[in-house]
Amino acid sequence: MGWLERLAAPGGSSARPRFDGTSGRPPSGNGASSFHLFWDAAPGPWVAAEVVLEIVEPPTVPDLYFWALQVNLGGPGGAAGGAHLGLQWYPLHPGSTAVNWGGYGADGRELAGGGSALPSAPGNANTRDFAWVAGQAYRLRVTAHPGGGARGFTAWRGEVDDLAAGRTTVVRDLWAPGDTIVSAMVWSEVFAACDDPPAVTRWSSPALTDAGGRRTAVTTATVNYQAVRDGGCARTSSDLDPAATGWLQRTGPDRRTPAGTRLRLGSV
Repeated sequence: MGWLERLAAPGGSSARPRFDGTSGRPPSGNGASSFHLFWDAAPGPWVAAEVVLEIVEPPTVPDLYFWALQVNLGGPGGAAGGAHLGLQWYPLHPGSTAVNWGGYGADGRELAGGGSALPSAPGNANTRDFAWVAGQAYRLRVTAHPGGGARGFTAWRGEVDDLAAGRTTVVRDLWAPGDTIVSAMVWSEVFAACDDPPAVTRWSSPALTDAGGRRTAVTTATVNYQAVRDGGCARTSSDLDPAATGWLQRTGPDRRTPAGTRLRLGSV
């Protein structure tokens, strides 16, 4: 029985144990617990964003995990929504591995886009079969291609570089009215129980690129966690790795880094 069904069960909320964020499934609106690293960078305008993702310790339970680079878009008309490119642990796909590139406009509607050469076992336009390997580094990259989408829209291309194989996979193009990236972040969204076995991801080499092709490294990110009162797990933590060359996001351990902390790469 899922959390929505439990809410509807006889006895209502009084029949359920109080959620303290340490065990059980997250009772959030989407059934997930999320935690974020907001990039501390100038507002741009930027036309590309990238980061390297490594699944250090993969999940061991048959629930959805999503690790993504999110870009928030803007243009002459103001805010233009946002989109997220990332890897997923998702049992509906072969080997439970997938890639997702999707987003929403400022009006809350899902962004349309082009097709993908990657198959999708469940037939989802945004989520495609992708055989990522734990312990291997993948560069996620989002790039603007003006005029490449529907009329009046920018085509935002989502790509994944397999750094070990030297191979680039184009996931697809999304179409949005915005032509610049105004901010970016990385996050983990976990649909498993708060006390399930741990999973660990590592983010490194974050960067933004302007219209002139100048690439600027991002060195600092601000930690944020979904609050327990909003259904977030208390046993999640975002930390610097031992060499301070990347950010680790973990599920399962006691929290080491409080919300609002600025994690600076190269600070050790």
